Amino acid sequence: MKIFAHLMVAAAIACAPAVYAQAVTVEKITVHGTSLEGNLEGNSADRSVIVYLPADYAANPQKRYPVIYALHGYSINNEIWTREIKSPATIEAAFAAGVKDMIIVLPNSQTVHNGSMYSNSVTTGDWESFIARDVVAYIDKNYRTIAKRESRGLAGHSMGGYGTMRIGMKHPEVFGALYAMSPCCMSARGAPPPETAAKLEALKSPEESKTLGFMERATLATASAWSPNPKTPPFYADLPTKDGVVQPDVLARWAANAPNAMVHQYVPSLRKYKAIALDVGDRDGLKTDTEALHKILSDYGIENSYQLYDGDHVSGVADRFQNHVLPFFDKNLTFDSDK
Repeated sequence: MKIFAHLMVAAAIACAPAVYAQAVTVEKITVHGTSLEGNLEGNSADRSVIVYLPADYAANPQKRYPVIYALHGYSINNEIWTREIKSPATIEAAFAAGVKDMIIVLPNSQTVHNGSMYSNSVTTGDWESFIARDVVAYIDKNYRTIAKRESRGLAGHSMGGYGTMRIGMKHPEVFGALYAMSPCCMSARGAPPPETAAKLEALKSPEESKTLGFMERATLATASAWSPNPKTPPFYADLPTKDGVVQPDVLARWAANAPNAMVHQYVPSLRKYKAIALDVGDRDGLKTDTEALHKILSDYGIENSYQLYDGDHVSGVADRFQNHVLPFFDKNLTFDSDK
């Protein structure tokens, strides 16, 4: 079901310039992901997706548009993501400032344990394919897109930044430019502290996991995505410890999902992108890993931009989205359907 809402520009917003902006149209739709069917965790295959259409979309029925797919981070859904990036006001302000019209898509990738890691797991579902195939195919079928890789961009923050790089490495045939904002989980993760491991091992049901703290639940989400095991109900995942003893084979499986390790296998794929951008706040704990990815890409001669800005993990997200992410895609996507 589609819900149409014509939203007026906010009278004042911290990161939006004082310029006249036309209201975009917001559609809230449901996309069925065949890639998510049958996952052991019970995550619904019917996913909420928020679509922002340019102000002139209805008035220009012959016009087609590039599309940006923007991925949210861990512990939130796409509705909360709109509040973090202050959309649609930031989108309207970017368009008013000269960014060319485009469609912007925000899929919901929240799972039972609060985050899919945008990975392919029998436990959580194939979220890589959900984004790169199911959602893209639906948007191309139901909206006037420029349906080619040169006119599709992929972006995301934190876990969404991780998803941007992971999916981007594997699907250069789908996307033409990437922007990873403060990407998490770039390097191999170690075992959790003993007290965290003990809490995870003591869990009896997925329902109990809702009482866990942020990092504890994130560890469980990580296990569901990167060390799935169909033989271990009710969580269907191998934890990084067993009876308090670290399990090296599980940590090895986790390490295999770290983009700073994976990237060496995907150099030819990454060379196909017109542009890749990375950013991170100077007070963000993810700064070191983001800088490391920038160096790896640069060492391979893969052109990429890296910006270190004044901020922590979340303080600059809306400003970055409006004044850096959207202008980046304005510059690096193809807006002519004939090219």
